[in-house]
Amino acid sequence: MATPLDQQPVTALKGVGPGLAKKLSQLGIASVQDLLFHLPLRYQDRTRITPIGAAQPGVEAVIEGTIRGADVVFGRRRSLLCRLQDNTGTITLRFFHFSKAQQAGLKTGDTLRCFGEVRRGSAGLELVHPEYRHTTTAMLADDGRLTPIYPTTAGFTQQRWRMLTEQALARLDHGLGQSLPDALLPDALRVSLADALHFLHRPPRGVDLKQLAEGVHPFQQRLAFEELLSHNLSLRRLRARLQQHSAPAMKAPGQLSQQLLQRLPFTLTGAQQRAVHDIVTDLAKAQPMLRLVQGDVGSGKTVVAAMAAAHVIGHGYQTALMAPTEVLATQHANALSQWLQPLGVRMALLTSQTPKKQKAEILAGLQDGDIQLAIGTHALFQESVCFHRLGLAIIDEQHRFGVHQRLALSEKGQSEGARAHQLIMTATPIPRTLAMSAYADLDNTIIDELPPGRTPIQTVLVDNSRRDEVIERVHKACREGRQAYWVCTLIEESEELDCEAAEATHAALSTALPDVRVGLIHGRLKPADKNAVMTAFKHGELDLLVATTVIEVGVDVPNASLMIIENPERLGLAQLHQLRGRVGRGSAESHCVLLYAKPLSHYAKERLATMRETNDGFVIAEKDLELRGPGELLGARQAGLVQFRIADLQRDAALLEPARHAAETVLQQHAALAETLIARWLPDGERLAGA
Repeated sequence: MATPLDQQPVTALKGVGPGLAKKLSQLGIASVQDLLFHLPLRYQDRTRITPIGAAQPGVEAVIEGTIRGADVVFGRRRSLLCRLQDNTGTITLRFFHFSKAQQAGLKTGDTLRCFGEVRRGSAGLELVHPEYRHTTTAMLADDGRLTPIYPTTAGFTQQRWRMLTEQALARLDHGLGQSLPDALLPDALRVSLADALHFLHRPPRGVDLKQLAEGVHPFQQRLAFEELLSHNLSLRRLRARLQQHSAPAMKAPGQLSQQLLQRLPFTLTGAQQRAVHDIVTDLAKAQPMLRLVQGDVGSGKTVVAAMAAAHVIGHGYQTALMAPTEVLATQHANALSQWLQPLGVRMALLTSQTPKKQKAEILAGLQDGDIQLAIGTHALFQESVCFHRLGLAIIDEQHRFGVHQRLALSEKGQSEGARAHQLIMTATPIPRTLAMSAYADLDNTIIDELPPGRTPIQTVLVDNSRRDEVIERVHKACREGRQAYWVCTLIEESEELDCEAAEATHAALSTALPDVRVGLIHGRLKPADKNAVMTAFKHGELDLLVATTVIEVGVDVPNASLMIIENPERLGLAQLHQLRGRVGRGSAESHCVLLYAKPLSHYAKERLATMRETNDGFVIAEKDLELRGPGELLGARQAGLVQFRIADLQRDAALLEPARHAAETVLQQHAALAETLIARWLPDGERLAGA
């Protein structure tokens, strides 16, 4: 029986030694099967010969002619020039890198077929380092097929890719392992995986190049479907493995959470009540809760987290809440302490900046159970942190953390052989297409209602040439007793430059507005200084806060009703929406001014127009996905979940639902096939599923 292709190393192919195998491994290619899934980026039509007289500068072309002479010339660079002629004209082939054997092989009177980009040279049109062959050999594709162009790396020519993939295609009959039954494929995609791969590596002449370029050819869609199905299977298997663990079942109604509900100075919205109900229902089960709570900016997720924490603490377990930044962790600690400390809940805030002595006391309190609620940053899942009885891990702004980080926190509840329940919250609404693929391991609750009294934020676009008018507008708002933010956005991805810009803006505004109390907050301030500035702003001791995007989430100052965002074109829509959500939290009419710099690209205009037209985070998230793609939307740490080889979530959205249904059928009826598909499409799938 032939060895399956996923078990045949690339060194089994002719011409692949240890050095080449190492280069291929850097591209994620270790087996013959991996090579087959390294698909072309685009295709060239080399099946038509262009007469030399019709060749155009800047255009790739196949030409054929007779050698009229070949000489080495010495100019600024030594080069080999070969003059080629047909009955329509003459062109020069120029080689800067050549051997004596190559020079000897270019004999006057021989016929060559060449491919390359036509350029203007000192003596007319020329091809620099073209691919070529004597008409008696077979280096160039002239078999009626398009020529594939592969993603590559330094020192790896297209000819070598074609040589290797030709060998791999010849082994397709050896088998790709178990195949998807036709019944699981949409009708239009019922072709074999082997046929699809062969077609996409060597498409025939006459195929629709536009379809191929857009990724919508049925053979591409066949592969995209299987890839989406495999990702879905991987996440479902991850969920199934996590839920094989036991978790503390908290069935009785929580007295502490009822006391909290009675003490709150407001009534929960219907959406908040539904979210709490979903969470409490999950917590009553003896398997880990895996729930994602999405809520738009200002929808009140923190109080939902407080209700969940109270329910768990009331049953004698601890809760940990992890936030991505110290500012946000501190804001959560302030809000939760107001609600829970009067009920006797013992709390602690733990970040990387917590003083050593205080940290030791907190670690001891968590280990002996004296601390019931821990709020913190990444510091919470460090090895030195041990909980007495962790019942619930709440992860805020999940997209800022990798899946392994949230798993590491939930595993800290295993002291009694059980795993902690997981509640994941985000104020960055996730488009449905993304949620169905990247978060298939989580149940989903959406808080789709804002608390009463919140006023819609009016967003306007203003050219930077009107900066003085904007400063006067800020001055007027502050004189009228309202507060404002002035946000300086990231410059060239450098936090240091970002902070310098904020400091310069703070100095300029302090000079321009001598009667306004101007504060400054940025990432390089010490945590204590950040907290002092935020507290002063919240208590009305500052009128205007100049900030970097450090205030993106978690800052709640109801009296702040005006926000200026400089250079908004530098930010993604989701981040702009988060920033804008810092105002509009009180009853006063609120405004957000996007102070942009000319000229704006078409892409930037489209994004900023979306901000002006809607306050709906889900509409904005869909637009952000369309414009920026899933990798950027989720953040780099989530890339392992969304780096598709072939599928595109926006383009292939129609395949997500059938892929989800197919995944259910595979798990129920074809368990072995699930393993094959995950191994085929997700080399790290096993590691992730076992995390």
